[in-house]
Amino acid sequence: MSVTWRHLPASAREIAAAATDAVEAAKARDGAAYEAATGRLGGAERSGLVLGAVVRLLLEETHPDGLDGDDVRQVLEHCVRAAVPWRPEVDPHVVLVLLASALGVYDPGEDDSPPDPAAIARHAPLLVADLLAVTGRPVEGYLGAAFTEIERTERHD
Repeated sequence: MSVTWRHLPASAREIAAAATDAVEAAKARDGAAYEAATGRLGGAERSGLVLGAVVRLLLEETHPDGLDGDDVRQVLEHCVRAAVPWRPEVDPHVVLVLLASALGVYDPGEDDSPPDPAAIARHAPLLVADLLAVTGRPVEGYLGAAFTEIERTERHD
């Protein structure tokens, strides 16, 4: 699938490019490329919103009947276990925040230590890559759908 980001504003194109690079680096377990891409993501305003939308879309596709607590635990455990061999600093709390946020049940005001944007940027591509392994599809289509959904939401607000 060939996806062009030319129609997006420059900031959105940077998020799309950095997210794609980070997810591909995660799939390849390429630490240097991952660090570079997640560094770009961490500096891109609203990257967490986009990555959260991608995670939600992937969760909806991989769990069409909805998720219960056991499903969330399994997704969390699988992601962390897959990441630990090459990213030993992976923080299960951040992955849980990503999952809860994508499901709309996370309140940062209730969290004693909410993750900062850099932590989100370092962990979201791990979760996305792990979920993509289930779908077998490339991240570009989910990014396109996420941008479309965010644009539609913003128009209606």
